[in-house]
Amino acid sequence: MMRAPQLAATLMQSISFTSLALRPELQASIATLGYASMTPVQAQTVPQLLQNKDLIAQAKTGSGKTAAFAIGLLNKLDAQTWSTQALVLCPTRELAEQVSAEIRRLASTIPNIKLLTLCGGKPMGPQLASLQRDPHIVVGTPGRILKHLEKQTLRLDSVQTLVLDEADRMLDMGFHDDIMQIIDTMPRTRQTLLFSATYPEGISAISGKVQRDPVSIRVEASHQSADIEQVFYQVENRSRVEILYKVIAHYQPESSLVFCNTKQQCEELAAALVARDLHACALHGDMEQFERNQVLTQFAGKSSSILIATDVAARGLDVKELAAVINFELSRDPEVHIHRIGRTARAGSKGLAVSLFTTAERRQLQAIEEYQGAKARIANVESLLAPPNFKLYPPMVTLFVNAGRKEKLRAGDLLGALTASGEISGDQIGKITLFDKIAYVAVAQQVAKLALTILADGNIKGRSFRVRRLR
Repeated sequence: MMRAPQLAATLMQSISFTSLALRPELQASIATLGYASMTPVQAQTVPQLLQNKDLIAQAKTGSGKTAAFAIGLLNKLDAQTWSTQALVLCPTRELAEQVSAEIRRLASTIPNIKLLTLCGGKPMGPQLASLQRDPHIVVGTPGRILKHLEKQTLRLDSVQTLVLDEADRMLDMGFHDDIMQIIDTMPRTRQTLLFSATYPEGISAISGKVQRDPVSIRVEASHQSADIEQVFYQVENRSRVEILYKVIAHYQPESSLVFCNTKQQCEELAAALVARDLHACALHGDMEQFERNQVLTQFAGKSSSILIATDVAARGLDVKELAAVINFELSRDPEVHIHRIGRTARAGSKGLAVSLFTTAERRQLQAIEEYQGAKARIANVESLLAPPNFKLYPPMVTLFVNAGRKEKLRAGDLLGALTASGEISGDQIGKITLFDKIAYVAVAQQVAKLALTILADGNIKGRSFRVRRLR
């Protein structure tokens, strides 16, 4: 058990950010971003952060924790001093990029802030060039941060704030030793913040080694959210794929995140669903960064209906509207189960959580019931009605453009090229995602062929680029 003081999560009235003693530029950013009132995790953590307290905070994805620690580290940052004053460690590249984007948004009104994202899967050259002048804030994955420390291209001897984001997953992925090596290069007087979705024993152990009298904050995951329809189906192992297909055909969610426990299972299940004419993609740790970006972009842009992922790979997944979460197998940890299903029914919307289990998984089901404090609703698989010749087509199609930020391409350039003739309206264009050398644009199914012709045969910024449609 934690020895740190506990701050219980309680129902509270909305607390405005204007009540906090924040630097004026930061208040301006918060107002511009429309953050009217604090989320529960922000209300409990930010006042402690501003007092320079060490924290262990448990909160699920989507709780507003990134903005909480970003506000804390930005409020005390000295932009006139060119040294690395804050380090945020993340388990995956995707999460690191999302954290960087959130900090940049909040720092937009503070002049001269330099933030650098250092992750594996990217060439070292550009990172080395950017490190010629020390960044104020570094966000990255442990492996790449350690590599730069070994090359002596990154200095952390001026760090005031260290954040371990998704600390439980970093421990699960075997980063404990790397993290400790990185921490050994920092001042002992720093503020250390641990944010975690679950509280495994390893969190207590690492806290005892690297924190000073931390305050422990636990924002409970909603065990029985009124906005989530949660249902369980008992299946035979040999019929699990067929029942999953029937679940999707019965409920017909526009977007589904399906959790598997292994990487191989993700690939096999994606192939099985594609064979049934469903648009499904797999996401796991063995994929190249290019593949991961492409899969995530398609799913977030609504041009893929089903994403099949492991828990580790799904960390940091930023999808605002997720119709359903489906557990192909039950998690071995009931807390992880709650974290999984909490990804649906956000921002006031309704959600669906479906879990398949076999007789051998009864003990895991009982653990979930005990953790939730309620009996599971178990439905009969015979109640699943699959329409004949069922197909589920995503509403959007993603187009790949062989140009990106390096060619000075902007989202507005793609939007302008597509809408210039008046044949395609702005509301038929969805998410536009830019990377250094490539770009993706989501367009409505009914105008996909026309959009491809416009971009391929026309020109963007007076130049022609290779364009193709993704599956």
